Amino acid sequence: MVCKKCESKLSKLAAPDPFTASSQSIKDGSRRVGENKLLSRPGSSKNRFQPYQGKCRDCKSSTTQNKAKYCHGCAYKRGVCAICGKQVLDTTGYVMSAK
Repeated sequence: MVCKKCESKLSKLAAPDPFTASSQSIKDGSRRVGENKLLSRPGSSKNRFQPYQGKCRDCKSSTTQNKAKYCHGCAYKRGVCAICGKQVLDTTGYVMSAK
């Protein structure tokens, strides 16, 4: 769960979807079919997904997004954005057990 401001910070897909080879972006010539996004983008090494880099502030498990402060479970329990920590959802009326 992320806020509107952090939606642009979400990790992007590394490989293009093979089923969208007939999409408009390929017809325009702005993207080649089958190109590797990690190798083709300038500065891609800093944007690359590193699975063991980020840890959740609460439970210390690994996060699934780059630069995320909370894992998905802890972000939902607290009702905060996983990346910036801003309050997104009011969870006072929710029943959340630790099962």
